[in-house]
Amino acid sequence: MDVIETCNLVKKFGELEAVNRVSFTVKAGEVFGFLGPNGAGKTTTINMLCTLLKPTAGQATVNGFDVIKERSQVRESIGLVFQEPTLDDYLTAEQNLRFHAYAYGIPKNILEPRLKELLDMVELWDRRKGKISTYSGGMRRRLEIARGFLHHPRVLFLDEPTLGLDPQTRHRIWDYIHDLRKRENLAIFMTTHYMDEAENCDRIAIIDYGQIVALDTPERLKNAIGGDVIAIKTEDNEEALRLLEEEYKFAPSVENGVVSFTVPHGEEFLPGFVSGFPLRLLSIGLRRPTLEDVFLKLTGHAIREQQVDPMPRMRRMMRMRGH
Repeated sequence: MDVIETCNLVKKFGELEAVNRVSFTVKAGEVFGFLGPNGAGKTTTINMLCTLLKPTAGQATVNGFDVIKERSQVRESIGLVFQEPTLDDYLTAEQNLRFHAYAYGIPKNILEPRLKELLDMVELWDRRKGKISTYSGGMRRRLEIARGFLHHPRVLFLDEPTLGLDPQTRHRIWDYIHDLRKRENLAIFMTTHYMDEAENCDRIAIIDYGQIVALDTPERLKNAIGGDVIAIKTEDNEEALRLLEEEYKFAPSVENGVVSFTVPHGEEFLPGFVSGFPLRLLSIGLRRPTLEDVFLKLTGHAIREQQVDPMPRMRRMMRMRGH
């Protein structure tokens, strides 16, 4: 059963088309991810699905409810963990959860065991009386995730759920999320620009400049690259690119001084390539494809962690309209 359906969803801010005819579905119990850089349209899409923004065009339903015509029903059936912290620092963890429960009208006989269950699961029961101002970043994130689950939603939206956390804390957060998903059998829609975090998804939509450029399982996306990744450094990368394109008929790319291209059966390819390549090789490596490679191949650039300058994006869209 599909709990999220979108068809040609569009959101414009003036001349800037932040989301451009996005269509996808999410099934019950699925972890579905939007992978893309900051400014790609990930948060804008979540905000439309959560009824915080009205779409410019297109349709979307969440749990069978229209995001424009049935906003209240949508909000009652979803949980949302924002990219920015939304806990009240002056309240305790327990008070934050009780305020959320009051807003959703959760009966007391249901709330009490639910509080204990969720706070135990995210290892915060012993700190439930502590003010949020005394919590670490990882503790705050765990509490926000517990709060998102409190009212038994059908869909949980996670907008960059581990942004700014260290790798160990990020790993623990995902342990909690997977545990809660299995217990609740709900769908999770997440956004991220962390490649390793995207591996937690059953399916990924790669989004760039407001458009979905690929949608599949992580493994199928990586297999679609077509082989192993060879990465080389030479004394003249421009000449290396030319040779690989014209003589070897590859489609190489360069990022941070490293030239990369894909070949089938890389281990068998390397010996002849090393002995026959006319430029001096400073380094060479072989590895299996990653989601970073997928993003680079599909978009022509590496994923950007910094905020995107909207002007180049607008110029790119204007060029696209001219074709």
